[in-house]
Amino acid sequence: MSTLNGSSQHSGTCGTQSAEGGAVQDLQAKKAGKAARKEVSGNGTLTFEDPPRADPSLNETVKLLPDELKANMKIKSVTPRPPRKPRLERAASLDEKNWRRWRRFRTSQESLTDPNETSSSNGSLQEASLSPPVRGRATPCSQCCEPGSLHSSPDASETSALGKSRGSTSDLGKRASEISSAFGGLLRGKAFAGSKPRLSQITPARPLPPMELNVASHTLRTANKIDSDLMDYRHYSQHKFGSVSSSLSDSRLHGNGTVSDNCSTDSMKSTFSLLTPIRSRDVRNRSYLEGSLLANGALLGAEELSRYFPDRNIGIFVATWNMQGQKELPVNLDDFLLPTDPDYAQDMYVIGVQEGCPDRREWEIRLQETLGPHYVMLYSAAHGVLYMSVFIRRDLIWFCSEVEYATVTTRIVSQIKTKGALGICFTFFGTSFLFITSHFTSGDSKVNERKLDYNKTIQALTLPKIVPDTNPYRSSSSDVTTRFDEVFWFGDFNFRLNKDRETVDSILNQNLETGVSKLLVYDQLTSEMSRGSIFKGFQEADIHFRPSYKFDIGKDSYDTTSKQRTPSYTDRVVYRSRYKDDIHAVKYSSCPVIKTSDHRPVFALFRVKVRPGRDNIPLAAGQFDRELYLIGIKRRITRELQNRRQQKDQKSSSICSIS
Repeated sequence: MSTLNGSSQHSGTCGTQSAEGGAVQDLQAKKAGKAARKEVSGNGTLTFEDPPRADPSLNETVKLLPDELKANMKIKSVTPRPPRKPRLERAASLDEKNWRRWRRFRTSQESLTDPNETSSSNGSLQEASLSPPVRGRATPCSQCCEPGSLHSSPDASETSALGKSRGSTSDLGKRASEISSAFGGLLRGKAFAGSKPRLSQITPARPLPPMELNVASHTLRTANKIDSDLMDYRHYSQHKFGSVSSSLSDSRLHGNGTVSDNCSTDSMKSTFSLLTPIRSRDVRNRSYLEGSLLANGALLGAEELSRYFPDRNIGIFVATWNMQGQKELPVNLDDFLLPTDPDYAQDMYVIGVQEGCPDRREWEIRLQETLGPHYVMLYSAAHGVLYMSVFIRRDLIWFCSEVEYATVTTRIVSQIKTKGALGICFTFFGTSFLFITSHFTSGDSKVNERKLDYNKTIQALTLPKIVPDTNPYRSSSSDVTTRFDEVFWFGDFNFRLNKDRETVDSILNQNLETGVSKLLVYDQLTSEMSRGSIFKGFQEADIHFRPSYKFDIGKDSYDTTSKQRTPSYTDRVVYRSRYKDDIHAVKYSSCPVIKTSDHRPVFALFRVKVRPGRDNIPLAAGQFDRELYLIGIKRRITRELQNRRQQKDQKSSSICSIS
């Protein structure tokens, strides 16, 4: 009896202990759940304590947890994708970046693995639950860029299972769904409450590479084309900006290893200059043979030419004017030298004068004053009253060879230098130029004398002298025009119209276009050039202006004196080239505004192709008439001040005061 009572007592004690044990387990599970919720609400990180050991009967329930969670929370696994390659795009504002992060947070299902691992996360809740449990450690939340999936550990699964050991598996699924929804809401409320999300720190797999002292942006690096990994800039710039100069920097920096791979624009660029940097060792190792046509970095080479002229064409202004020896010069030469039709000024100005004014220096000062500080006079020469002046943009004087000139007198008495020719030649980059201004024999019927003047000029003009011929195989010793690439011949050729005055006047009274075409039928020069008896190989642009000779001084009417000279196209500009289509005539016209002479100035605008050259030619070394330059600029400033003073006086005089 006592034994039975002892057994029942023992049995009751065990039942009590078992009941107490179950209660203790439920209490511990509730504490674990509360601690997890408290941890979530505190800092947005889900943390579970180590659960007590469960009975073997609970293992089956724990094994079913991942499938139940996947069924209730509808989590999809996502295949990992490699990071996208960086691409050029406009910089996004902070608002746009925050919006994109929030958008990715709502749509992405990727997550990060343990922060101590090296690779980025690509797993889901299912993959995480199948991995072996890691105890005593919390799982951090995913980054803002991958916040779509819940990042839970097996510890959390087991704790949830233990907390609901007396319930069914569906209760476990519902409980996990509640935790996941609460966790997601806390993430949205906490991580994105401010303008900047709070991100979990991720330790990289390897130590970061040393930072380069390079703060240059991608745009600066590509624009300067210094880095060797940006060699595709030429293709990119041509696609986006059209034709761009190929020599924005010296390509020798890449070919000879001058620039290292991690070299930046800021580290190479000088503090005092924006020029392309040159290393000292490259200067020491400079070859004496460098500077040929195919060498990189030649002063007159292809790279330098493309830098200034990407299309390898320059603009040239050529003008001729018979001044009739007048002392009085026009008040304003803007309409003559700077016509309004082209939008831009030309690169080179060549002006030839026949029967020039007595003060040649004053004429050159007026030219410099009109062209302004952007141009310098490269050279000027005279032969009696024949003047020629060559102005060029001051940026281009370094690419000109030494300038040479020669003269020819066509009169029998050589001391009287009113009729003849004056030639100036030089080489610009690799293209040789010859400019000739002439004044042929006058007279309506003296066509043969004018042809003799032409033949004497091409034979007696001894050019070039020192500057080498760019193509001696195509040159002729009997014709100076064959010894240069581009030839421009302009002046008062004195060829007339073979028609009486009355007929010419009646044609001029008609429409200008039809009248000009009818007049050119009687033009002596046009007829002789078509026969090939003069100006062989030369061309002339189409004429669309009225005859430039002979006017009454200061008036728009042709000769009203007793001689009644027939209006004629005496002032002309012709050209020839060694290579086909090198010279393109843009404009050919006269300047009717200038009326100080019985001739109207005639000018032509050309686009001329230029080729690279060699550094073995004698250069002009940037020489120009500095004294003329300073005088012309002072005149220009003085004229501007006078104009302003006159405008101010006119405004003040227009105001009357009543006392």
